[in-house]
Amino acid sequence: MTATLTKNRERPRETFGLAAYGGAGWSQRVRSHAAEIGDLWTACGINSEWAPLQAVLLHRPGEEISPSEEDHDAIQMLAPVDIAKARAEHDVIAETYRDLGIEVHYVDPAGTPSPNLMFCADLSVMTPQGAILARPASTVRAGEERQVARRLAELGMPVVRTLTGTATFEGADLMWLHKEAVVIGRGLRTNQEAIDQISTLLAETGVKTHAFDMPFGTMHFMGMLRIVDKDLVIAWPRRTPHAAVATMLDNGFQVAFAPDEEELKQNHAFNIVTLGPRKIMMVAGNPNTQAFYESLGIETVVVGAHELGKAAGATGCLTGILRRELI
Repeated sequence: MTATLTKNRERPRETFGLAAYGGAGWSQRVRSHAAEIGDLWTACGINSEWAPLQAVLLHRPGEEISPSEEDHDAIQMLAPVDIAKARAEHDVIAETYRDLGIEVHYVDPAGTPSPNLMFCADLSVMTPQGAILARPASTVRAGEERQVARRLAELGMPVVRTLTGTATFEGADLMWLHKEAVVIGRGLRTNQEAIDQISTLLAETGVKTHAFDMPFGTMHFMGMLRIVDKDLVIAWPRRTPHAAVATMLDNGFQVAFAPDEEELKQNHAFNIVTLGPRKIMMVAGNPNTQAFYESLGIETVVVGAHELGKAAGATGCLTGILRRELI
């Protein structure tokens, strides 16, 4: 039987010169990864904090936040959160984005989400060529980045870096100063190892990283400095690092300090999303800060986030930025 099979078997075909081995018909991939964004990969990425916002990532909170009613501190929230009220506020925020022509995508996690998954700004940061995944510093949030990685893959958006070793990083600590530089806060949520890894990655595309130490007792860099136009930064007085303010001034920005610290601390007046040049989404109930923003020529879109604020975040924290118009 073996001899018969051997006798009848066709002779192996010569492979040299075939397309699979580089012969006739082979087509070499020559475009860069950046050139394939929006073609082979879904359009995504940012290189500024102020250009028109085009797509966001959200997670609608649900039963996962119910432990806040028993021990809110154990899940790093400020007070018990009413699920129904929080969801209603979140739905209005999402609908406001849609009304503004901004694409809204949801994480849609597999399995039961962790309590803080709604704070999507922390879980990745976009570059012009794709996302850098966060590696949250708290054990309460460890692994949330997996949910975002899965969703980005489903959307067809590339992940250009996953942090390794003992690096910890949250996306709300990094902002684009301009298309050739970012600023990043070193503190509770983001450590030096993460900054080193991110700096190395960005340097490969000619982007410089400016790192600043943040005050003890603060959460994210985004909570003390926001870029709202190509030449305008809003800063928290007596909290924003001196070197960060100096860097903004050196790069041609006007730095305006928000006047009402009580509104900043109690009502999340600083927890904004830049929708486009001098246009922001902000939390309702902050009349002094809203008037200050508008005095600077900033258009304000106001949404309620009182209940969501009890979870230690508001509009800016809730919004993962997936795409802005590239400058």
